Amino acid sequence: MTTPDIEGLDQLERAVLDENASLATALRRFLLIAGHAHQEELRAWALKQLDGYEAGEELPRFREVAAALEITVESSPPGRARTEDTRQIDPQQLPQAVRDRGVGEHAPIRYGVREIEALIAMGWNLELSPPGSAEYMAEVTNELGNGSVVLSLHWRVRLTALRGVLDHIRTRLTLFVAEVRAAMPPGQRNPNPDQIHSGAQHAFRIRVGNGDGTTINIVAPNAKAAHGSTASATVNEPVPTLPQPWWHRSSVIWSAIAAAATIAGVIATVAVAK
Repeated sequence: MTTPDIEGLDQLERAVLDENASLATALRRFLLIAGHAHQEELRAWALKQLDGYEAGEELPRFREVAAALEITVESSPPGRARTEDTRQIDPQQLPQAVRDRGVGEHAPIRYGVREIEALIAMGWNLELSPPGSAEYMAEVTNELGNGSVVLSLHWRVRLTALRGVLDHIRTRLTLFVAEVRAAMPPGQRNPNPDQIHSGAQHAFRIRVGNGDGTTINIVAPNAKAAHGSTASATVNEPVPTLPQPWWHRSSVIWSAIAAAATIAGVIATVAVAK
């Protein structure tokens, strides 16, 4: 008994080539094709791009994007109005224990594609706090105690980086369509499961199973805000014990902050782009 050919490739092709259409539409069409072809691994990948990744889940490399590490400081000199200042810092100024938890110049993007598209449409940059930063900031607060506050330690993710995540997904889907087309002989309208399998292997550069349970790795908190305000979402990850206070080893940071620094707990924030 022959396996029937799988419909939907034409619709997927139109969806991935339409730059004005939501990428979620293309992913859903891809999800259906993967389901008809019994490609469970591809279905799982598509669902992750649609729904996003949970905290602690391994991310594909394209979702680890370049991002500057910043601190926001609120100072309150006696008799003067409070002022805020945001400045970039070098990750090497943080202790190894912090860097070991992923605090460098790359930030994890765990959002689903619709959330990423919404951020881009609203013109929002993303300010995302590293895991464990709240406790580190609290320790510095207790040490300094001079009436000033470092409001956050965060990654600043530019809109171009968010667009890059979507572009990578769209390119992979486009390559998948192209590879399946290449596997089809002239005159064939719809691909068969073997051609879907071949296209997936080439497009994703992975070994894809035939529904036998083989797993592959094809390699977020929600927030809402009114116009002009800041939306925030907490990062729920355990915090390691700090071997020694990192501010004693960060002369560059604290010489810049010298007149202003206590710490408040840090949250992941989505700030309206200026």
